[in-house]
Amino acid sequence: MMSQFFYVIAHSLSPRVSLGSVRAFMASMFLSVLVLAQPSALAAGKTELAPDFTLASKNDGNMRLQEQRGNVVLINFWASWCGPCREELPLLEKLQQDYADLGFTILAINVDKTPAKAEVLLSDIAVTFPVLFDPDAKVSKLYDVSAMPTTVIVDRDGYQRLLHKGYKSGDVAKYEIIIKTLLRE
Repeated sequence: MMSQFFYVIAHSLSPRVSLGSVRAFMASMFLSVLVLAQPSALAAGKTELAPDFTLASKNDGNMRLQEQRGNVVLINFWASWCGPCREELPLLEKLQQDYADLGFTILAINVDKTPAKAEVLLSDIAVTFPVLFDPDAKVSKLYDVSAMPTTVIVDRDGYQRLLHKGYKSGDVAKYEIIIKTLLRE
């Protein structure tokens, strides 16, 4: 309804404006407002360093968060039994592909008690970012993970800039706005 109102106004200014472009513009504005309205997002600023950790990696031995200083890092806690995690992982892979060359990476931390369960899921959903294992939930406790998935975004200086619990459609678009902003800092 509202987008049709703006379409009529925009169309009167330029007949080449489509309803789809008006909806896309409104959606991006809405997401920007949501991100800026979240007190835990960028508005929180650089107040707390992200807790450092070292975990076993699926492919590369051990990985330590502190080794990623200089990059924007999205940490995603996930489990093989989590339906929303299965939906989110391919979208996170797209973020990795789009922004890796700009100083961005994802650390996907699996919280299953046995890594074999994660391996089964990863045989269906291919990802190029590092997958780490937290079977004893030590790192999950550091980040107060109480929902699956939980996403944390860390800036280039190691400060935690976002903590988001759960997943619903549209969340990855919010992450992307934050990532773009942090990459420009």
